[in-house]
Amino acid sequence: MKFLAISGSLRAASHNSALLRAMARLAPADAGISLTLYRGLGDLPLFNPDIEASDPAAVADLREQIKNADAVLIASPEYAHGITGVMKNALDWMVGCEAFVRKPVALLNASPRAVHAQASLTEIVTMMSARIVEAASVTVPILGAHLSEDEIVQHPDISVVLRSALQALRAAVLAARLEPQ
Repeated sequence: MKFLAISGSLRAASHNSALLRAMARLAPADAGISLTLYRGLGDLPLFNPDIEASDPAAVADLREQIKNADAVLIASPEYAHGITGVMKNALDWMVGCEAFVRKPVALLNASPRAVHAQASLTEIVTMMSARIVEAASVTVPILGAHLSEDEIVQHPDISVVLRSALQALRAAVLAARLEPQ
């Protein structure tokens, strides 16, 4: 089962990226889950409907990665009461295709204060007909805790929450496979 993780931050020291990398390390191989972190967010051109038909290579790559994933995890920091510009840009490129239609999605949050970004992500992916998996959408108070990726993986409480989120997302994928298309 292939999960694609997308961080809405380009920062090397991003809490959201560390959260997603930790989840990749916690993904239970015995459950058949492989989690890949998408690394091309900064390569996407600015969304422009005039060039959408030309299918820029970076956009086509993201679209194919989302389509080929069984589920998508998204974690984005909050800037000015919204998601980051690079995350909004990536999602804008996906609106005109069916990459997110019926796709199980987990929305993750590295800061309990980032309520506006979470609300914005929820609105956008719901409009794109994704299926938000509430049991897999978790807020983990990493911001301010000064936890490294290793410490997130080793934290007894956080690691349990993240593993549970991955299992909930896996269960949603399995349930979706049983539904008539």
